[in-house]
Amino acid sequence: MIGIILSAGTGTRLRPLTENMPKPLLKIDNITIIERMVKNFMENGIKEFIFVVGHFKEKVIEHGKYLKEKYKISIEIVENKNYQTTNTSVSTYLATKNLNDSFLLVNGDNVLDPEIVKNLVKNEHTSLVVDNFKKLNEESFKIIVQNGIIGGIGKDLDIDKSTGEFIGLSKVIKKDLKEFNKILKKLTEDDSQNYYDLCYEDLSKIVKIDYIFTNGLKWSEIDDFNDWEIAQKLVKKFDNHSC
Repeated sequence: MIGIILSAGTGTRLRPLTENMPKPLLKIDNITIIERMVKNFMENGIKEFIFVVGHFKEKVIEHGKYLKEKYKISIEIVENKNYQTTNTSVSTYLATKNLNDSFLLVNGDNVLDPEIVKNLVKNEHTSLVVDNFKKLNEESFKIIVQNGIIGGIGKDLDIDKSTGEFIGLSKVIKKDLKEFNKILKKLTEDDSQNYYDLCYEDLSKIVKIDYIFTNGLKWSEIDDFNDWEIAQKLVKKFDNHSC
C-alpha cells in the first residue's frame, strides 16, 4: 500500500508562516506536519510514499530526501505544475493515474490521532474517514451517507442532514482504482478547481465504500490560525498518549 500526501497548496490563510514555507513543512514540537504523517503511516506498515508538490516544491523535495534517509523509505515526487490555478482533484489524479496498488490519501496539512490511521488501514474496502462527533459549521466539508451511498459531499450541505465531516483521509483499494481514476479524470476535466473528495460520491454508487467514524478521536486540518492553535494542542496530547 502506498501513502499519498498532497503537499502542493499555497496556504495563504496562514501567512506569514507560509510566506516562505509550504504548510506541510511547518513544525509542531520540532517535527514537520508531513514527517508526523509519514510516521503515522509507517506505524501501519506503509513504506512507499508519493508527495505531490507545487508551492515551494524544492523545499518539500529536499525534506523528502531527509525523510528517505532517516526512515529508509521510498518517496516518489509528483509535481502539480499548475498548483496555483488547480485544486486537489488535479493533484490527486497526477499521483494516482499510473498506480497499480492500493493507497491511502491524505491532505498534507492534517494532524490526527494515530488510531484513526490504524482503523482505516485494517479495513478491507475502499474507505473514507468521517468525523461523527465534531460540531459542524459552514466551513465543514460535510458528507451525507444513506445506505452506504453518498448523497452529497461538500461545504454547502445542510448541517442537520449531514452524517458528519470528511476529514481528508481515505483509502482506495486496488480493485477500485480504475473506476476511481475514471471518475477523477472527468472531475478534473469538468473543472480543475474541483476537490478530489467529490469523486467519492459517484464512486459510492458502483463500488462498496466503508465509512470509518472517528467516534471522538481527534484531528485537525490546518487552514487558518485557529486551526494552527488547535493542531498544536492536539499534537501534545497525541505525543503524551504515545509515551
